[in-house]
Amino acid sequence: MVEPASGAEPADAAGDAAEVLDRPLPEGVRRRVVALVSDAFGGLTVADLPAQLRQYARFTPTRRAKFAGNAMAAAVEADAVFRGRVAEKLREAQAELAGALESGAPPAAADPLDVAAAAYVLRPVGWVKLVAAAGEEAQRADAERVGEETRRELDRLREELAQARDAQRLGGEQVRAELDAVRKEAESLQRKLRSAQSDVKRGEAALRKVTAVIDGIRGDAAAQVAAAESETRRLKSRLAEVETALETSRRATREGRSVEDMRLRLLLDTVLDAAQGLRRELALPPVSTRPADTVDAVEPGRMTPKDIAARALSETDPALLDQLLALPQAHLVVDGYNVTKTGYPTMPLEKQRLRLLGGLSMLAAQTGAEMTCVFDGAELAAPVLLAPPRGVRVLFSKPGVTADELIRQLVRAEPPGRPVVVVSTDREVADGVAKAGARPVTSALLLKRLSRVS
Repeated sequence: MVEPASGAEPADAAGDAAEVLDRPLPEGVRRRVVALVSDAFGGLTVADLPAQLRQYARFTPTRRAKFAGNAMAAAVEADAVFRGRVAEKLREAQAELAGALESGAPPAAADPLDVAAAAYVLRPVGWVKLVAAAGEEAQRADAERVGEETRRELDRLREELAQARDAQRLGGEQVRAELDAVRKEAESLQRKLRSAQSDVKRGEAALRKVTAVIDGIRGDAAAQVAAAESETRRLKSRLAEVETALETSRRATREGRSVEDMRLRLLLDTVLDAAQGLRRELALPPVSTRPADTVDAVEPGRMTPKDIAARALSETDPALLDQLLALPQAHLVVDGYNVTKTGYPTMPLEKQRLRLLGGLSMLAAQTGAEMTCVFDGAELAAPVLLAPPRGVRVLFSKPGVTADELIRQLVRAEPPGRPVVVVSTDREVADGVAKAGARPVTSALLLKRLSRVS
């Protein structure tokens, strides 16, 4: 830490006791003092600073003067030790000015504000007079500057007034010229208006003539319309007579045809009675079988989904699912989330559904089997906007109904004997649908089959 020069603090204290400002520090001097203190920050440690200024130690001099100006001015005024440290930095930075002030002979060519700010920090004998003189000098300079600016503004206003007068004179002449032009134009418009009024009167007379002609044409047209309506009524009457005659002719034709139909029907009944008599005569038994019934083969419906298990296929072999779906009218019911959470549990539910439904759509196109995919509605935060893929029925369970129960309802809705295959790893679902006549398979089997599809 830099200590003040020998004898600086006693002199400062003595100066403070002898000299005191009786008016506020002039604003110009205050700004220079804040600048001096801000520059002195760079040479002081945080411990050398008053507590209220330590938060500004890392600021640049410009930001420090902007945000901590009042605090620095107050610290210089109230804290003699801090002021002494700032004065020491000032002696190092401006040794010539500081020496001149402490010797009592401030340089005449120096800026009065710089001299007053340095005197305020150093506090030499007579510093109050220097500060007051700097304030008076600044006020006098401000007054002179304001007076000069006022004179320039007055000259500018006089010049603008002269220009405005010239413009007003020129404007008045222009307005008078425009007024004469407008008056001439008004006279021309009045002449055109009188001519237009004459044209309107002639047009009205022509319109009255045309109206009379139109009225005559309308009368002729009305007479022609009345004649046309009379002719139309006559033609309608004639048409009604023709339609009556046509209906009479059709009735006579139908009656003649009825006699022929009766004769034909009597002949047909005679032939049928003769055939029945011949059948009784020959004592032929009724036909109950057909030739194709004598061929030994496996008929559709004779093999159930449970019979597929007898073909020695593994429960995880995708060929097992192909055989099941190859049965006539097979219906595949899929426990949606059971399959997706087995195959791709890390994906979001929406992407799980889209991936599964895409695979089922391709499987339906390959096999032609009916397919229904069931999802649990309890998983939904809002209604799902989903377009079901071609060949796949998509169902969500209602509130209070689980997907497992919905699957059992679908199985029970099918007629006995129809092949129904249920895909679910849930043991309770598998046992329930098996009792209802359906064939349960695991989700892993469907996932293997879908991977082969894709």
